[in-house]
Amino acid sequence: MNADMTTAKMLLAATAFAAALSLSAPVAHAQEDGWPRTVRHEAGELTLPARPVRIVSTAPSLTGILLAMDAPLVATAATTPSVMTDDKGFFSQWAGVADERGVEVLYRNLSFDIEAVIGWEPDLLIASSSGADTVLQHYGELEAQGIPTLVVNYSNQSWQDMAIRIGEAAGLEKEALAAIERFDAHTAGVAASLRKDKGTASIVGYNIGASYSIGRPESPQARLLSSLGFEVQGMPQAQSGDVTRRSDFDFISRENLSAAITGDTVFLLRGTDADVEAFLADPVLANLPAVRNRRVYPLGPTSFRIDYYSGLEMADAVARHFR
Repeated sequence: MNADMTTAKMLLAATAFAAALSLSAPVAHAQEDGWPRTVRHEAGELTLPARPVRIVSTAPSLTGILLAMDAPLVATAATTPSVMTDDKGFFSQWAGVADERGVEVLYRNLSFDIEAVIGWEPDLLIASSSGADTVLQHYGELEAQGIPTLVVNYSNQSWQDMAIRIGEAAGLEKEALAAIERFDAHTAGVAASLRKDKGTASIVGYNIGASYSIGRPESPQARLLSSLGFEVQGMPQAQSGDVTRRSDFDFISRENLSAAITGDTVFLLRGTDADVEAFLADPVLANLPAVRNRRVYPLGPTSFRIDYYSGLEMADAVARHFR
């Protein structure tokens, strides 16, 4: 009798211990996965209790990166429709992918709508601290509504850097790296297929909103061209006094444009075939070697801002002329 009781007590203890292990396992697993996690961003600090499953973007400039990462994106803000977008205001380089995945319009024309954001019940909202699609001025409203918001500055980072940063916050590290690897593999394949006598190149913003500019060697467009084997040249130091504004591009007057272009080849930012013809016909530029040799090529309408999708399109646009 005593032996039976002892055995029963041992079995009961073993069962209780096994139950305790099963209850503690999810907690240990969550800790191993890094949840909850706290990250710092452009507007402060964000703590996420678990991996997000409903992401919303208020920044169309970042939406392509989220799509490339296979993020669980349910809605994105739309910009004002133009030649660079579809009729909803989705940028054309990723509009088709967004439609295939059922991504809806958060609000149109970059007109911030807090009610729309609340209605989508995001467990992570991606926002920009710069550019026309910034909602930084509404960060206090979002915080007051308890909407977990990650603010990213895309004005001083490559799309790859932003993908890694978003991935670290949202538990999409592997997806971010996979997107970068796919991009690198594609551009490496394009580079290997191009003829070798490419020479030097200048990237020119020609008559974009009546402005004229030269791409800097550290700009995203220049880095992409460099990866394809081009030696990208910026504005000559002697012309630096003519610059009216600096970003990734040095802005100058049309009268100073000819002296600022030194590349054997000219690539037109956001350029089309029509832009190439206008550039070639411009009397101010008639003496440029690139014009005389007709080595002026369009980078395509989506090259204005480089993300995963527009970068692939830009690489393919270059390949059409140098194979």
